[in-house]
Amino acid sequence: MRDGSAQERQLRVLVGVVGASALVYPMLLCAVQLVFAQFLAPDAAAVVLWLGLGVACSVALVATVRWTAARPVRSPWLLAGLLPPALYELWLVWPVLSS
Repeated sequence: MRDGSAQERQLRVLVGVVGASALVYPMLLCAVQLVFAQFLAPDAAAVVLWLGLGVACSVALVATVRWTAARPVRSPWLLAGLLPPALYELWLVWPVLSS
């Protein structure tokens, strides 16, 4: 019985590592595209799109890591932690949105 649960735990960790590492590249792409959309060719719609995709990838990455550790994902602090970067991005794109 112990070997089965140990194998299941090891499989969960391996799947979690693969899943988390697979989400890093889309997050990097979102960050690069967000820089282009904000600074090189200011486009408010592209900023909202890439920021939304980046947030979705960040939440999925945290959810994958927490799933790997067999911990529940229901945490208000996860969403509260996204508030400062979102406010910063809003501050950066505000001149484009208001014009």
